[in-house]
Amino acid sequence: MRYHTPTSFSDAAAIAAASSGTLRFLAGGTDVLVQMRAGMVQPDDLIDLKHIPGVDRIERTAEGGWKIGIAVPGIVLGGHAELVRDWPGVVEGMNLVGSTQVQGRATLAGNLCNGSPAADSVPGLIAAGATVTVTGPNGSREIPVEAVPAGPGKTNLARGELISAITLPPRGKNGGDAYLRFIPRTEMDIAVVGCAVNLRLDGDKVVEARVALGAVAPTVLLSEACAKAIIGTTLDDAALAALAKAAEGEAKPISDKRGTKEFRIEVAGVLARRAAKIAYDRAKGMKA
Repeated sequence: MRYHTPTSFSDAAAIAAASSGTLRFLAGGTDVLVQMRAGMVQPDDLIDLKHIPGVDRIERTAEGGWKIGIAVPGIVLGGHAELVRDWPGVVEGMNLVGSTQVQGRATLAGNLCNGSPAADSVPGLIAAGATVTVTGPNGSREIPVEAVPAGPGKTNLARGELISAITLPPRGKNGGDAYLRFIPRTEMDIAVVGCAVNLRLDGDKVVEARVALGAVAPTVLLSEACAKAIIGTTLDDAALAALAKAAEGEAKPISDKRGTKEFRIEVAGVLARRAAKIAYDRAKGMKA
């Protein structure tokens, strides 16, 4: 195995593009190191990104959003008061990834690139309208988070490309978000279903919304039908019922040892209702 420590993303992309064997990037390492120890993967090239300046920083953007370095661990996200105030749903999704020890290493970028449809941090990012900077041999480009996953364990990134930053948009006024999941145990389990809701109010009325569903399809879903169900409403009982029905209609899960298809569909509707109510309360300035 060849171990690389590039000091820029362009260098990392060049090394990745030149690799002809099995390639892995190392940021937090909570996925790739476990896979290596289990014998699931043995990289020919392991590219450690932690030596690149800025990868451990959380910074305000010029527009008032947030730029998150690809090696910022969950524990740091959770301890950043301003980020938590702006995007609590994004942070609470990442806070559900693994144990306290894992939180000290696990990253948003790693959780995203692992390609799991049950990844807890991804629905919140998608609902927030987050983007990622993708750097490759031909330069950098910005794409929405939902464009990254291609299926279980797969991404749409080309050979030699890697995520070099995650950007959250400005929170703005009268907005709120939330993430909820269902698991069989009380903690440290994989989501059977996850749901993130991000919305904005004008008075009591929902004027913008994004809803993302996890673990109910090969990738995390951004649901237009769910958003349409609540936009223009005051999130009354009829709107919540329409949201639940839309979520159930969008869900296309499988049955496995963690839950049946029918159960997951029902839970998708339940979580969508609950997450929407929490996001609505947060947008109204209520603690939730």
